[in-house]
Amino acid sequence: MRGAENIQRGEKARLRLHPLFLLTGVLSACFGALPLFLLAVIAALEHECAHAFAARRFGYALNQIVLMPYGAVVSGDLTGISRSQQLYVLAAGPLANAVTALGFTALWWLYPETYPYTDAAAYVSFSLFLVNLLPAYPLDGGRMLSLLLAPIAKGKTKAVLTAFTLLTAAGVFAYFVLSCFSRPAFTALAFSVMLAAGAFGGEPYSRLPLPGKGRFLHGVKESRVALDASLPLRTALRYLGEDRYLTLLLFEDGEFFAEVAEEELFSALERGDYALPLRSLAVQYEKM
Repeated sequence: MRGAENIQRGEKARLRLHPLFLLTGVLSACFGALPLFLLAVIAALEHECAHAFAARRFGYALNQIVLMPYGAVVSGDLTGISRSQQLYVLAAGPLANAVTALGFTALWWLYPETYPYTDAAAYVSFSLFLVNLLPAYPLDGGRMLSLLLAPIAKGKTKAVLTAFTLLTAAGVFAYFVLSCFSRPAFTALAFSVMLAAGAFGGEPYSRLPLPGKGRFLHGVKESRVALDASLPLRTALRYLGEDRYLTLLLFEDGEFFAEVAEEELFSALERGDYALPLRSLAVQYEKM
C-alpha cells in the first residue's frame, strides 16, 4: 500500500498500468504462464481494493491503483488517520487474500472435483497473504511493524524497520542461492532486490493538496452535505473535491445546529485538528 502522487479527495477511483506490467504480461504469455499471471493480478487487485474499502470506512480516500510488474499499489491520502485505524487499513489487504484462500479450501471440502481448477488461485491468494505479513518495508507487515514500534522505539523506528527489511531481504536471497543447486528461483532474487530497495523508501502516503484559488474562474458546483455535529472533522474529508465547493450542514439530536463553510474546514485542516468534533469547529467560528 504505497503512493507518491498527490491525489485529490473526491476524484473517482483510477486504475493505471505500469509499462513494465505490460511487458511482464507479454513475457508470461510467451512462456505459457499467462493464466498464473492473470490470477496474480486479480489477487493483487482484491488486496488493494480491500485497503481502499477499509480506508473509506474511516472517511479516507485511497483512490488510485497502479498495476506493477510485481503486484499492485494503491495511493491516496491518510493525513490525520489514527494509529489503530491505519493498522486496520493495512490488515484489510492480507485478510482479504486469506479469506479468499480459505474460501477455496472450503470449496474443495464440499466439491473435491473443483480442486484441479482452483488450486492455483488458492495458492496465489495464500502466498500474497503470507508475503505481505513479512516484517519488511514496503510490505503491509513492515508498515504495521513500524506503527507498533513507534511508541516503543521512538526516534529509532526507521532504523529498526530498515534492519528488519534488510534481514528479510537477506533471507529471501539466501533461499535463491540454495535454489540454484536444483532449480533457480529467480522470482525470489527479484523479490529480495525489491525488499532491499524498499528498505530505504520514503513515506507511503501523500499529503492532502488544498484546492487553488483559480478553481472559481470557471465556476464550480456547490455540494451541501448533512452530518451529525458530533462526528470528527476527518469524516468530512471524503466530501472534499477540486470540482465542487463543500458546505456542511450540521445536525444535533435530529435538529439543524449550524453551517460550516469550506474555508472554515480547511483552516482546521491546516492546523491539524483532524479529531476535532464538527460541533466545536462550528462554535469556534460563531464566536469570531
